[in-house]
Amino acid sequence: MTSYRQQVTQSTPDSGAPGWRLLMAMAALVVAAHALILQASPAHLGISPGTDEAGRKTLVTRNIETTPAPAVVAPAPVATSKAAKTAQTALKNPSNQPSPQQIPAQVAPEIIATAEPQPAYLPADQEPVESSVANTSTQAIAKLPAGPQTTGVVAISLPGSVRLDYKVFGVSKNMNYQANAELAWKTDGESYQAMMKVSAFLVGSRSMTSVGKITGSGLAPTRFADKFRAELAAHFEPEKGKIVFSANTPDAPWIDGVQDRVSVFLQLGGMLAARPQDFPPGSNITFLTVGPREADSWTFVIEAEENLDLMGAPMAALKLARKPRKEFDQTVEIWFAPSLGYLPVRSRITQQNGDFIDQQLTDVVKNL
Repeated sequence: MTSYRQQVTQSTPDSGAPGWRLLMAMAALVVAAHALILQASPAHLGISPGTDEAGRKTLVTRNIETTPAPAVVAPAPVATSKAAKTAQTALKNPSNQPSPQQIPAQVAPEIIATAEPQPAYLPADQEPVESSVANTSTQAIAKLPAGPQTTGVVAISLPGSVRLDYKVFGVSKNMNYQANAELAWKTDGESYQAMMKVSAFLVGSRSMTSVGKITGSGLAPTRFADKFRAELAAHFEPEKGKIVFSANTPDAPWIDGVQDRVSVFLQLGGMLAARPQDFPPGSNITFLTVGPREADSWTFVIEAEENLDLMGAPMAALKLARKPRKEFDQTVEIWFAPSLGYLPVRSRITQQNGDFIDQQLTDVVKNL
């Protein structure tokens, strides 16, 4: 039996194609030609001969340097969110501003209790960061600001548990935005918790919370917290006569009647509700008011009663204002409604550059 390989060999005559000996001779010739070229003319290939320590010839490669074209460096992206790109486009082209529903990504939600010398937004590099270094007992206590510190409380009338919902309108760097806010007030008659929270799409939420006791002089905070991504807190220690800040800033002195940036508005409303006749237009109410890093003296001037359009109907409200006292200070206006037990129904914070945030009541939910 003849195999398939034998059949192929027998059927293919030697004269029909070059033999294998001829193919091997041609390959050897090609190898020899390459070797001759490498030994005789290496320079034009970027290769030069050399010797190693034993005297053997070696090949030393030479890099051929070229002048690269200037690299175009793209600017680092500032933000990747859709809202941030919209805000950047609006800054380059003021005529193409975002709609009120598009809030700039760099704007941190503000609330009525942020009356302090800072912009209407919280830059990313100034977000609250909890310090890992605790205040020590030997740390110096900051001096109180000059002037009256706290208006004495003759009588106070505080509301039952309630939640106020608000719509927030604002302008920052010529861009309009909207947000939602709520003030949740819970009390059992002896203690309380009050939280103001503002939420904005694509930005998140910022909250300020006051926790404390209810005394004959009204609200006595024990802890105040400001939270946006991270949290800063102030702890009230009346037995030690001081207020301690987690930001590791100097302690503030504790005095009777001191408030924080949330409780101050409920304390104001409670004083107005108990004895409105004691606060005619032109009179002042002052509190030592604690924020996340320091305490300051806030003085509100009683102005006049105004008619507001809130929740789809007219509402009478008494207006109070805190005027700027120094450079970069804010103007704070707040309205309390007698028909709602002098709860805060509107607030407006205006920066010196014209930026503002306006918070208006949309709903009241009682008996939480």
